Amino acid sequence: MNPAATGRPVDREQQQTGPLHDDTRIAGGKIAFFQYLSVAVFVFLVIAFWDLQIRNPEFYSEQAFRNSYKALPVLAPRGKILDRDGRVIVDNAPSYSVLLNRQMLKYEHLRQIAEGLGLDYEDLAGRVRRFESRPKYTPVIIKSDLSMADLAFVESHRDPSAFPELELFHSDRRLYPRDGVAAHVIGYVGEVSEQELDSPDFAKFNPGDIVGKFGIERQYNDILTGVDGQRQVMVDSFGRERGVVAYKEAAPGRTLQLTLDLDLQAVAELAMEGKRGAVVALDPRSGELLAMVSRPSFDPNIFAGRIKAAAWKEIVENPYNPLLNRAIQAQLAPGSTFKPIMALAGLETGTIDEDWGVHCSGGASFYGRYFKCHKKGGHGAVSLHKGIAQSCDVYFYNVGNKLGIDNIAKYAEMAGLGRKTGIDLPNEASGVVPSTKWKMRNFRQKWYAGETISVSIGQGATTVTPLQLAHAIGGIATGGVWARPHVVKDGKKVEAERGNLNLENVNRVIYGMWAVVNEGGTATVAHLPGLDVCGKTGTAQLASNDVLKAKKGDRNMKDNAWFVGFAPRQAPEIIVVALFENGEHGPQAAPIVRDVIKAYFDKKARNPARQVALVPLVPQPLALLLRPLATPVGAE
Repeated sequence: MNPAATGRPVDREQQQTGPLHDDTRIAGGKIAFFQYLSVAVFVFLVIAFWDLQIRNPEFYSEQAFRNSYKALPVLAPRGKILDRDGRVIVDNAPSYSVLLNRQMLKYEHLRQIAEGLGLDYEDLAGRVRRFESRPKYTPVIIKSDLSMADLAFVESHRDPSAFPELELFHSDRRLYPRDGVAAHVIGYVGEVSEQELDSPDFAKFNPGDIVGKFGIERQYNDILTGVDGQRQVMVDSFGRERGVVAYKEAAPGRTLQLTLDLDLQAVAELAMEGKRGAVVALDPRSGELLAMVSRPSFDPNIFAGRIKAAAWKEIVENPYNPLLNRAIQAQLAPGSTFKPIMALAGLETGTIDEDWGVHCSGGASFYGRYFKCHKKGGHGAVSLHKGIAQSCDVYFYNVGNKLGIDNIAKYAEMAGLGRKTGIDLPNEASGVVPSTKWKMRNFRQKWYAGETISVSIGQGATTVTPLQLAHAIGGIATGGVWARPHVVKDGKKVEAERGNLNLENVNRVIYGMWAVVNEGGTATVAHLPGLDVCGKTGTAQLASNDVLKAKKGDRNMKDNAWFVGFAPRQAPEIIVVALFENGEHGPQAAPIVRDVIKAYFDKKARNPARQVALVPLVPQPLALLLRPLATPVGAE
């Protein structure tokens, strides 16, 4: 009811706080809010204009440039790899790769892209996530060496209405020899891993880059890797190319020439067909690697792109480990191929002379244990020459017992055993030369004299790699000069270690090794008419006699067969070692070495002009000390 109608006075305070007044206040507040908001927006625009035009013009100009231009990589081809005669071993083949332009990437497209290119979706998504911390303009290479089906998919789907983030570009695929020829020397390439990116060796590389993973490809990765170029193109608002703006040529990697001889390599590969083991051929004068085979092998071409899971599983689950380079990583007992070092140690220390001898009746007892000779009926009276030629275990048991383990270790280490040779290949093993210090350091136990007996014939704790054995015997063959093995021709002065050896003693050992092949010894199968081949067989047990009895019939427990040979006897040019795993008897490995040596001299006879004259490292008086070869072939 109206207060005026009742005659009561009107309360002015009540009148001022009525509904009408409240509406006026709300409307005023809204107007003020929009006024302040307009001022704030204006101030923000002024600040943004200042930042864009005055404070950071270069930054925003660059951003605008990137919206109208895009850069595509021009991948540098890796350097070629040649053999010693200049023939191409590893080359590059043109191919296509596909990348994702992350500036136009839509994550919902990833699953369809993965299906279309035959990629694992989770793998692709993870690959993209690894690039999230990098600038948006950095592309992601998702597949290399595209098939025709891949090319068809990309070409039909990279328009703006489908998958505008897909980009094609030219690349090079690494092309390796077929059937795994020289695979363990050459190695293979692959995408750099996250673990590798954290190491100093790969600090300059980016995710997705292709790097050497194994062998020469890994050892000389920095030399073989070139410098990538770039192609800048103009694009429209849909990301389509409208023209090339700039082009920076890629700089190819350097070509590497190896010391490897493809002809000898092929012969060695064929000789090892169907076998497990390794072959190493060196020029003992220079240390140049002429051939290197490890079996079983693998096809490096499957690594050139991104290896399929099934192929990788087949390799890693192979019980014989195809990725193991047996030539430099298999550490095995050398068996009787160790005896020339034993003979030299005995002569050099004065423990024996060439006439000192023993009687072999098929075995001998030392420290309460009976040690058998490989010949059941024994060898009868044996001195140095016959001991080496016939590989008499009893003779060398006695030599080792007289020498003692530390004298044996001294000369084995002088020959380069028990440490890496220093060859320019990754992951070389060092082998083991046992001694009193070695046993105390590793087992906290003293050395017992009875342990020396087994070491005397290359058993016990002694282990070598095929390369070490070639290096060691090659140094003896050249009169006590051990040239460092290497596989890349670098033109540098030959690195060599010299032993202060009596050349007459060296000659006596070499003469015994000549008799192994040419005088009715244990490897007459390695004889080559008209060529003085010297050598030494070796049969090495894989376990103790008790273990072997328990596993009788297990083919994988059969003895390893070794043979080391060189030629000619005077100033040798080539030394070859063959390891035939589970070959049972040393002579089984001799034909492998024979075939490689024959191939070397056959090639030399065909191409005499191609034989490079080397500055001799062999002490010249050695040639004058060599005995005339008056003994008829086959006589004992």
